[in-house]
Amino acid sequence: MELTSDLVLKTLRAVKDEGPEPDRTPITGPQLDELVRRVEHDAAGHDLWIFAYGSLLWNPGFEPSASEAAVAHGWHRAFSLRIQRLRASTKTPGLMLALRPGGSCSGAVLKMSAENRDEDLRILLAREIRYAEVCDMMRWVSVRTPSGTRRALTFWASPKASPLTEKIALAEAAPLMAQACGPAGSCAEYLRRTIVDLAERNIYDRNLWRLQALVAARLQEHVDPHQAAFR
Repeated sequence: MELTSDLVLKTLRAVKDEGPEPDRTPITGPQLDELVRRVEHDAAGHDLWIFAYGSLLWNPGFEPSASEAAVAHGWHRAFSLRIQRLRASTKTPGLMLALRPGGSCSGAVLKMSAENRDEDLRILLAREIRYAEVCDMMRWVSVRTPSGTRRALTFWASPKASPLTEKIALAEAAPLMAQACGPAGSCAEYLRRTIVDLAERNIYDRNLWRLQALVAARLQEHVDPHQAAFR
């Protein structure tokens, strides 16, 4: 991998928390309660599986009671969600992963334990759906696993008409990924951790490997990734 840990270290710096994303309204307690009820209603008493394709692979935020390799057909992962918070800022906007229509996406399904399901689900939804404007950015997908087809909940699987995510060329994504850092870390760090986890699962994502090479080249060109050269 060309995006080495040393290069990632150059992207990390202390960034002040600027509050919510611009033009977004933080989700309220009652709205979060409604999301939990919606998921449980749709689950209809069955086991709750989460399809992980990005950071949920290496940082799910809950202890799965089981996990399986899984492939979601009709979707592919892409850095197509523009952000100015968490791993980015107003001065250094970045990108996060989402699922876009077309192709296939290899990842994993994580089963929530029955004992901690209520608490784990609420924490997960609060993490993934932070704003009232994006409450619809979760959906059920059918995934193929070694034990058969499963129905799983996933996040940021946007339909073609969604204004929240968009197709972004790798050449445009790379400089954003190289510059972006926020209170939660940098986008380059997020990219590398995702690729490393996928590699450990014997998953090769061609676009992510191309992107990491472009980001690495950008960082090698500019010693300090948040200087004016990135503007």
